Amino acid sequence: MASALNGGGGNGGGGVGGAMKNMSLLRFQYYCVLGAVAGAVIFATLRYMPAAAAGAGAGALSTTSAVGTAAAAPAVSEHRKSKGSVAQPRKVAAVKVDAKASEVLVFNFGDSNSDTGGAVAIMGIRIAPPEGRAFFGHPTGRLSDGRVVLDFICETLNTHHLSPYMKPLGSDYSNGVNFAIAGATATPGDTPFSLDVQVDQFIFYRERCNDSITRGESAPVDPKDFHKALFTLDIGQNDITSIMYLPYDQVLAKLPHFVAEIRRAIQTLHKNGARKFWVHGTGALGCLPAKLAIPRDNDGGLDEHGCLTKFNNAAKKFNELLSEACDDLRWQLKKSSVVFVDMFAIKYDLVANHTKHGIEKPLMTCCGHGGPPYNYDPKRSCMGVDKDTCKPDDKLISWDGVHFTDAANSLVASMAISGEYSIPRMKLTSLIKPAKSTDS
Repeated sequence: MASALNGGGGNGGGGVGGAMKNMSLLRFQYYCVLGAVAGAVIFATLRYMPAAAAGAGAGALSTTSAVGTAAAAPAVSEHRKSKGSVAQPRKVAAVKVDAKASEVLVFNFGDSNSDTGGAVAIMGIRIAPPEGRAFFGHPTGRLSDGRVVLDFICETLNTHHLSPYMKPLGSDYSNGVNFAIAGATATPGDTPFSLDVQVDQFIFYRERCNDSITRGESAPVDPKDFHKALFTLDIGQNDITSIMYLPYDQVLAKLPHFVAEIRRAIQTLHKNGARKFWVHGTGALGCLPAKLAIPRDNDGGLDEHGCLTKFNNAAKKFNELLSEACDDLRWQLKKSSVVFVDMFAIKYDLVANHTKHGIEKPLMTCCGHGGPPYNYDPKRSCMGVDKDTCKPDDKLISWDGVHFTDAANSLVASMAISGEYSIPRMKLTSLIKPAKSTDS
């Protein structure tokens, strides 16, 4: 199963998508499991916090319950100081509504580009070193040697990394929730945790928070703050890569359907209180070592930088359609902000101008097999004992042939956050302004 996690999917973890697609017939059973696990997680988070706090006595009442403290500690321990990080996160604990709340709320939806451990928690997979070596020092469920772009976004907003929705232990939801699952698609039915399911999970979480407050109990998020939250979306990569075997005209014909699902998700989130959207386009899929390592008759399909033209053209067309959808939503959803970020331009720049970024081998995998030119073997995992792994100080783009390194994600996040690649052109920090919280 570990090899599947690193398998040759899209920039969003298509290896997991392939494994999950085989289980599509069990979708109903997954919904049952989803409901049970989600209920257990949210019940533990919302129900038992006030009991633990009350047990301490009125004179020793704390804004953090015993459960909240235990949950917050592991999350904070992961945020070790690291050279090159965008900002150092602060400790944020689970709180009662009438106490000082998290200043920033982030809700994320996506695939392995932003999964912070959800897939491994659901599937019970143990990810082994060297995953996580560059920042955390140990595997965290992220398919990288360190942080994903979402982590850098959280650090920039001065809040701790988001906990996965389905992670039962060590989670802290006081600053939002990460619903992203590796292998997820925008299209319903292709994977158990497609975008529509992730949106349903958010609605369930929001309703449980409202119910708890109505009963006079505590909740990780004050319901009145949902409209202030930042909603980030990074999905669609697996949808695109799953159809690239088709003739190009058929590929183009399917792209509007993928974008329509993302648009529908944003509309649903808006109906449930969301007002600030940060939407990532797909990256340069034709520059991924996992795709480049696929046997081909000749190099006629490569561009001047050694990337697959067909894959990149499909990614650019997808982004064009998604950007247009965001334009329409910006007009349709009054008093809302919908920002599109051109991730293709950002990630392709790392390859096309790699020397400027200090990258020596832009198309080579750091942790893989086979050596140059791509160091990638779809049949063998990065976690295998005979892997070829670059030195910790080497600056490569690709970690395992599909996912980015901590160093590359840092560069990507820096450019995305700057606003230079967004429509409308605006910095991430100007989209969300921390709410001033008050003590009771």
